[in-house]
Amino acid sequence: MSTGSDASSSGDQLELLRAATRGRKPKPPAAAAAQLPVARVTVDVPLPHLDRVFDYLVPEPMSVAAQPGVRVRVRFGGQDIEGYLLERVDESGHQGRLAPLRKVVSPEPVLTPPVLRLCRAVAERYAGNLTDVLRLAVPPRHARVEQAGRPEAREPLPPETVAGWERYRAGPALLARIAAGDAPRAVWQALPGPAWCDDLAAAIETALRAGRGSLVVLPDKRDVDALDQTLTRRLGPGRHARLEADLGPTTRYRNFLAVSRGDVKVAIGTRATAFAPVHDLGLVVIWDDGDEMHAEPRSPYPHAREVLALRAELEGAALIAGSWSQSVECAAWLRTGWARPVAADRAVVRGAWPRIQVAATAFGGGDDPSAHGRLPSPAWRAINDGLKRGPVLVQVPRAGYLPGLACQDCRHPARCEHCHGPLGFPSASRGDQAGLPECRWCGRVTAAWRCTTCQSRRLRATTVGVGRTAEELGQAFPGAAVVVPQADGPTPHVPANALVVSTPGIEPPVEGGYAAAVLLDAGRLLERPDLRASEDALRRWLGASAQVRPSQEGGAVVITADPQAPAVQALVRIDPGSQAERELDERTELGFPPAVVLADVTGTATAVNSLVRTAQLPEGTQTLGPTEVLTSSVADEPRAQPPRRHIPRAATLAGLEEKRDEPEEIDETQVRVLLRAPRGELANLARALHAAAAIRSSRREPGATRIQLDPLNPG
Repeated sequence: MSTGSDASSSGDQLELLRAATRGRKPKPPAAAAAQLPVARVTVDVPLPHLDRVFDYLVPEPMSVAAQPGVRVRVRFGGQDIEGYLLERVDESGHQGRLAPLRKVVSPEPVLTPPVLRLCRAVAERYAGNLTDVLRLAVPPRHARVEQAGRPEAREPLPPETVAGWERYRAGPALLARIAAGDAPRAVWQALPGPAWCDDLAAAIETALRAGRGSLVVLPDKRDVDALDQTLTRRLGPGRHARLEADLGPTTRYRNFLAVSRGDVKVAIGTRATAFAPVHDLGLVVIWDDGDEMHAEPRSPYPHAREVLALRAELEGAALIAGSWSQSVECAAWLRTGWARPVAADRAVVRGAWPRIQVAATAFGGGDDPSAHGRLPSPAWRAINDGLKRGPVLVQVPRAGYLPGLACQDCRHPARCEHCHGPLGFPSASRGDQAGLPECRWCGRVTAAWRCTTCQSRRLRATTVGVGRTAEELGQAFPGAAVVVPQADGPTPHVPANALVVSTPGIEPPVEGGYAAAVLLDAGRLLERPDLRASEDALRRWLGASAQVRPSQEGGAVVITADPQAPAVQALVRIDPGSQAERELDERTELGFPPAVVLADVTGTATAVNSLVRTAQLPEGTQTLGPTEVLTSSVADEPRAQPPRRHIPRAATLAGLEEKRDEPEEIDETQVRVLLRAPRGELANLARALHAAAAIRSSRREPGATRIQLDPLNPG
């Protein structure tokens, strides 16, 4: 076991020296605790070579408070640093004197043993540091919340309601196994409408009546609100806790303590809820695992789906991955038999979903930007007929007003003369009325644009955003109230005759469902240079269609896209499983996750090449790159990858290997290297990368690197 006595004892010697120079008699060291005097602590230091446990002495006055899982402060590297006390033992492997704990920050054991095991597994899975994972798992402390009293005892559970899940094959069997304490793993293709909350509440109630806890991870606040209301209605108030950043630090920490203390055995929230310290955990659920919000943007970049899969195995809990669609990773689970499908019969599926119709449009090819070219007659009829029966939804793939512009004469994309970013009109007031396009990367306004190809000054729209679409549809249907929801705004009220124009993912729910929906410019989602373009497009289309009334009640959906596209055909058939299997076959053939493990190493050229050269990569690992990363300040295209170009041969790994003994010049160019290995070598690859990062850190080599395993979009 590694110790931290050397780093901290020097600090104690410095304190003694300071006390002697001030003419004061130094305080004698406190006596060690009579029982288990050695504390093993992980310190909050991000350096990879310090990613280990250090031994400290437990003074007798701190013995009662210094329990496993509490926050402590220790002397490390000449300064006081906080950390977590992981365990207490009788002896240390260090032969010298151990430095004492400086302080027990709080006697509250916020890091439970199951969560600690999970954090270690996540750090190993993603080649990260334990301290980085602990920052994701444990929220910041609020002393006033800890000192508040615990809630009073709650009333017993209300009488058991209808279990649910009768509409799904193997649904009742799934609940029966959860009630029996088993650990089934299910990929659930949910039927449309708000009933998915009732089904999840039924599974949670089943586990709760069996004396087991549950946690549910959802992509955003809207889904958390929906499940929160359903659980309150079904289980009564105070039986579940919300864990999300939108609550604010005080409320979030209060709810965290309620779960950690065992006062509440059900936790729901966004991706960080995957680490919630639920007692007697028996069920973990992730809803819409294909949503990119489940991917953590902070090191070590874990995905909530993989965190829950690890936790289900470590704690013997049941796992449900539910969605209206199906991700490729869930398809891989089904193919290997790690999970089982839970879905309804085809007759039930056809009756529950609206009728899907495909309407091809010339605008998908960019030939006609007018509303006439964008809205074919089937789509116009669906809106017109739907407004007579209720609200109608129009999904537009792009935000803004006119986000895409090109030369009217040669059709060459309009680019900024300063950063070569795409030009567009962000709004009507700043756009075509003023006649000045704006760069979507650097924000500069181009007063005198000229095409670099044909020298023309005329512009045309290649992409129409939600703002311009709302204007056009408002003119085409003057009797309808046009509602445009905002991603960062409250959920708007939708009148009965409203025409809701929304970007994917923020469609406001409507009581009773929309009468009709039009998926406008849907082919644009398939054109993105993204590995998950087809999967994500089908998921967004199904998410909008799920809010439309069933076909038995006249619900209809019209999609304007290429009818021959596999994702469009899967939408018409309401068969996301076949599309996920098709994507999995293609990725297996091309060598992309989840068929293989892929590591993305990004940083300065010197640092990346040094790390890859140092790592003891497992057999069969392929090195792709390095390629130069050209960074930009694009803000409205978070999914787009920056362009890159190959570095000359002189800067390749082979070239650097030949010059290994020569003084190496520091290259600050940002580059990327992809490491591809067989799926079975995931643990070995992660271990090798973390070890190489630790070696570089211990040597204090210049440059920084970012290691990301199985990135969402490795292209």
